[in-house]
Amino acid sequence: MHELHDHDQGLAHDLQTIQHAAARRRQALRWLVGAGTTALLGCGGGGDDADSSSSASGSNTTTSTTTTGSGTTASCSVIPEETAGPYPGDGSNTSNGSIANALALSGIVRSDIRASIAGSTGVAAGVPLTIELRLVNTAASCADLSGYAIYLWHCDRDGKYSMYSSGITDENYLRGVQSTDSGGVVTFTTIFPGCYSGRMPHMHFEIYRSANVATQYSNKLRTSQLAFPVDVCQTVYNGAIGYSASISNLSQISFATDNVFSDGVTLQVASVTGDIVNGYAATLTVGISA
Repeated sequence: MHELHDHDQGLAHDLQTIQHAAARRRQALRWLVGAGTTALLGCGGGGDDADSSSSASGSNTTTSTTTTGSGTTASCSVIPEETAGPYPGDGSNTSNGSIANALALSGIVRSDIRASIAGSTGVAAGVPLTIELRLVNTAASCADLSGYAIYLWHCDRDGKYSMYSSGITDENYLRGVQSTDSGGVVTFTTIFPGCYSGRMPHMHFEIYRSANVATQYSNKLRTSQLAFPVDVCQTVYNGAIGYSASISNLSQISFATDNVFSDGVTLQVASVTGDIVNGYAATLTVGISA
């Protein structure tokens, strides 16, 4: 019996050998490309997308990106952590010698926050504004977060805060809690806030795991603020009744000089539509890592 060598086994064997060699080369090429991609990703892992904005507390901002079924790409980033300011009404401080906690009031879970509740009867006047916040999970491809709770509060058109400011310490309007629906959305009916000295027009909000635990500040997951486009603020203040003091206050401040928004406000400026006669609607996507 003769030992068979490669060059003695005919054309079929030669073709098979060539195919196997080509397959091995393709596999080696794929391995090299994969290794190169991994190395590039490793080098870029700490880039701008991983920490795209700063926050008052210095915590990192993470970004999630996903491709939807329609082929479009959605992205979301963690909303910056910001101060609750001196007028939170969440049980963390006092007003007139007593703990100020609107979260403990009967009826605080509501959509329309223009009127006071729990025995107080004041109603905040101003240009109507609907606020829609959509809560998403940056740790899960921007998935909607349902069943969470958001506590929203802000000043009136005179730049005053209920429960704290002179003349309205007995009022609790422009404060309310809403639970996110199946789409992660809460909607508040309120008024366009005024601009007081030293701050750009803004609103405060705290995020809680559910309405059941939205009873005091110690249970909150995150605190932040939302802002408004400057041109919309100018239109409201110059064209609506009751906002005259806001005109000069706004002219003396900017996002660059604001002590909260000066480190970046991209993730916090709401999209606003509407007009003074019919009212405005503001929307903002709020990302947290849940």
